[in-house]
Amino acid sequence: MSLEVDHTAKIDAARSLQAQLQNTRLYIVGYREQFDTHHAAAAESGSSSLYETRTGLTDPAVVAVDVASQIAFLRKLKIQYLEQKAKDQYIKTIVSPDAPNIDANDNEKLRVVNEAKKEALKAAKAHLAEKDGDIRKFAPLVEQDYNKAKLLTDEAFSLASQILDARLTLTRLRSAHPLPRLTIPAANAQLDVQVIEMQKLDDALQGVNENIERVKEAVKDGAREFERLRVERADMEKLVQAEKDEGEDETVIGLYDWYTASLALHRSLLSLETFHFASENELHLKYAIPRQGEARRREVQITLLFVPNTRQLADAQIEGLSGDLGDIVGAHIQANDVPGLIAAVLARARAER
Repeated sequence: MSLEVDHTAKIDAARSLQAQLQNTRLYIVGYREQFDTHHAAAAESGSSSLYETRTGLTDPAVVAVDVASQIAFLRKLKIQYLEQKAKDQYIKTIVSPDAPNIDANDNEKLRVVNEAKKEALKAAKAHLAEKDGDIRKFAPLVEQDYNKAKLLTDEAFSLASQILDARLTLTRLRSAHPLPRLTIPAANAQLDVQVIEMQKLDDALQGVNENIERVKEAVKDGAREFERLRVERADMEKLVQAEKDEGEDETVIGLYDWYTASLALHRSLLSLETFHFASENELHLKYAIPRQGEARRREVQITLLFVPNTRQLADAQIEGLSGDLGDIVGAHIQANDVPGLIAAVLARARAER
């Protein structure tokens, strides 16, 4: 409340200062406005002043020079007039029968009076010249201060208007948003909660992007496997067609279909995605084990290494599982039990979460 009272007092002071400045009639500014008004009216009416009609001078500098010459001429004319008047009075005084008796004392008194008048005139002229110099010196400063004060009052009035607009806006906001309003501590707490939520969303987004990358890789592997199977199917169809052409038993087609269906069933039961021979004694198997309660699958890759030119299992490398699988791998390598090793690894993958 005290702050609002302080602002109100400052606004009232600014308004009173502006009103006082507008009501104050500064002579210099007023004379300039009168001169501009008179000059504009003369220009609009198309008429010229009497002095311009006589002399044809319109430049202020030329007019000033001409006026100074005329003043000098009038002064000379005045001196001549005074001399002639003094001579005339002197002659009349001499020839007049009632002429007063003027002696040296009277002349001395007149001289003293004239000297005093000259000194007074000289002092008045000096004072007038000093005032004229002060006016010429301080007039630009006064005008500058006046312009500065006018700018300051205009700025104060503008700031007062802005303060009133801000108060009106604040009043509207308070009416539009009644209590309880959001405070700074509550806003900071809400900001912290939003930051944590955004971090969680970023983590979830990162997980989704990683899942998308894995799905893309799986799609690429599936496309490669599909292409391989398509080629294999084309080769098998060529063999079947060749057998047909040779007139052999047509049960080969049925056996082929049964083999294909059995292979697909075996792959679906064991979750086998891809398999390929890296070399004559190296086999790569890739499984996608479903997780409990999740849509994603666990990828397990098994690499089997055999002794060259034999069916003896030499080593096995397993990727995608946590924990140590050395005991399981070692036991099945010693027994040369490849199906048992694969079954144990898949059982371990299904058991993990």
